[in-house]
Amino acid sequence: MDVSITGATLIFTITLVVSLAGLFVSPALIEKALLRPYWLVRRREYEKLVTSGLVHADLMHLAFNMFTYYFFAFPLERRIGSLRFVLLYLLGLVISETGTYFKHRNNPEYATLGASGAISAVLFAAIVYFPYNSLYIFPLPVPIPAPLYGLAYLAYTYYSARQARGGINHDAHLGGALTGLAFVAVTNPGAYRTLLRMFGA
Repeated sequence: MDVSITGATLIFTITLVVSLAGLFVSPALIEKALLRPYWLVRRREYEKLVTSGLVHADLMHLAFNMFTYYFFAFPLERRIGSLRFVLLYLLGLVISETGTYFKHRNNPEYATLGASGAISAVLFAAIVYFPYNSLYIFPLPVPIPAPLYGLAYLAYTYYSARQARGGINHDAHLGGALTGLAFVAVTNPGAYRTLLRMFGA
C-alpha cells in the first residue's frame, strides 16, 4: 500500500489543521496570519502572503475552499507531479494577492485571509488538463462539468467581492485563475490542445 505523503496532501492537511486551530482553538492565530496590504512593504511582512492562505474566516469558507481543492488538486498533482503542483499552488497564492495589495495598500484598516487565489489557480489549471471532468454537488441530481463549475466559482466570488464581507480575499480568485492558466501555458502548452478541441477550435 502506498503511504507516501504528496505535496497536495501536505498542503491539504496543513491548511485544515491551521484553519481549524484558528477557528476553534486560538483565534489569535488567525489575527497573526492576516495579510494587511498597508503593512506588507512598510513592515516587510512578506510571510503574510503565505500565512494568510492557511487560515479562513469561518467553517463555510474553509469547507468551500477544501471541497474545491479536494476534487481538483489530487488529479492535477498526479498529472503534473508534486514539484510542479506545489510551485503552481504557491505562485497562485502569492501572485493572486498582488491585485489585493495594489487595491488596498493605502488602507491601514484592511486585512484579508484565505487560500482562494491558490485554489483558483489549481482549479483552472485542472480544467485545462481535464476539461471533460465533472463533479456532483449535493443536492443537485446532475453532474456539473468542470468548466461550468469554474465559471460559477468566478461568478460567485465576483458577487462576494462586491459585498466585501469577512475579510475573505475574493478578489484573489480572478488573479489565481489567470495564474493557473498561464502556468499551464508556460510549463505544458500542449495541454491546451484537448481544451481547444473541446470547443471545436
